[in-house]
Amino acid sequence: MINKLIRKIFGIGSNPRPIQKPVTLSPQQHGIDPRLVSNSAVRVVRILQNAGYDAYIVGGAVRDLLLGLEPKDFDVATNATPEQVRRLFRRAFLIGRRFQIVHVLLGQDLIEVTTFRGSSTKPALKDEAGRLLRDNNFGTQEEDAARRDFTINAMYYNPANQLLLDYHGGMDDLKNRTLKIIGDPEQRYREDPVRMLRIVRFAAKLGFSIDQATCAPIASLAPLINNVPSARLFDEMLKLLMCGHAMSCLKELRTRGLHKGLLPLLDVALEQPQAAHFIEIALGKTDQRIRQNKRISPGFLFAALLWTQVEEKWAQYRSDGEYPIPALVAAAGDILDAQTEKLAIQRRIASDMKDIWLMQPRLERRTGKSPYRLLENERFRAAYDFLLIRCEAGELAPETGQWWTKFIDASAEERQQMIDEQMKLAPKTSSGRKRAKRSRRRHKTDAGPATSLQTAENIHS
Repeated sequence: MINKLIRKIFGIGSNPRPIQKPVTLSPQQHGIDPRLVSNSAVRVVRILQNAGYDAYIVGGAVRDLLLGLEPKDFDVATNATPEQVRRLFRRAFLIGRRFQIVHVLLGQDLIEVTTFRGSSTKPALKDEAGRLLRDNNFGTQEEDAARRDFTINAMYYNPANQLLLDYHGGMDDLKNRTLKIIGDPEQRYREDPVRMLRIVRFAAKLGFSIDQATCAPIASLAPLINNVPSARLFDEMLKLLMCGHAMSCLKELRTRGLHKGLLPLLDVALEQPQAAHFIEIALGKTDQRIRQNKRISPGFLFAALLWTQVEEKWAQYRSDGEYPIPALVAAAGDILDAQTEKLAIQRRIASDMKDIWLMQPRLERRTGKSPYRLLENERFRAAYDFLLIRCEAGELAPETGQWWTKFIDASAEERQQMIDEQMKLAPKTSSGRKRAKRSRRRHKTDAGPATSLQTAENIHS
């Protein structure tokens, strides 16, 4: 029993993945359009080949080319070591601990170059759950193909002669629109639990089905996600939410049981009809922008996902007697603290989220000089788009969003007239001046929230 456990932890005696000879496909057989291939990727391959090394375009780029899509990123695999690759390019940087890779910069393009991975006679370093901790073994192309995760990602394209090497039947699986893992599914998921998230993303993004044997262990192994470093989880979730099919991905995560604990506050929100409606609208608009090749802000995306939870906390603080803006600052902090325990949300993204949230009550006021200052704010467009989603979800009256849409394109005279009309509609009470004085006193004494708000104002101005 003890020996079995030791073999499981350190990979001793495990059956190596089968080494297969590739099927070679001609340009007529695979149908890749060379015009869709990045010139920078072709140049990297050519430089490596001219130096006497083998080099191929690999992974998701090949998969997308076979589907007739223009890849966003290009990866190159070679038998040159990372140091040998780095010496061939003026702007090349070694990165990675578990497996070293090289980032080659050509103009504005970044090409990721990896050395063929191989097996080792020494046991791989794993944790108690079977996750690989260090894996810097280099090998042959055949071994590299066996080490890749899914069959559709284990094909190698040589732009020099336009031949495609298919090691594990990836071309057939691509035609059948099926996702299939290479090797024993349980072992592969234990080695890297993120593969379970990746297969969900591919299924939603490509509209593929998941092979039954590949899918079977996911439900029981889902808790292994908790063993993945939070920074890597955040990167993977960002890819999932920005793949152009975010809502489909979330539904797939829930279907496979992979959502539990991954986005803890979002789990709760999706159980509430109103919150789920808001999130569905936000993700739908994000997906639409991605398909139109428009820029997407991760801060905006996560701000939308967590907004209903911020609102709930905000209402609690106000019901306890806190002033609206300090209450919102406190609510935002609480929600971010609770979420970042699981996902290592970058400080810059968290700051963007707070800015978008804190601008919402200011967008609702529309009196005095505030609308003019908001227009000059660098976060205005994101906050305005966020406001429109709130209106569409029924959280605010549609008139609020319509007012800002008109105000953006109005002339200076029309803008002033719109503000004057809002001033007439604003409620006037004898206690208004007294409330303002109390607010100023609170502003002086409650240094924490006031400082946070002032910081946000300074960033925007």
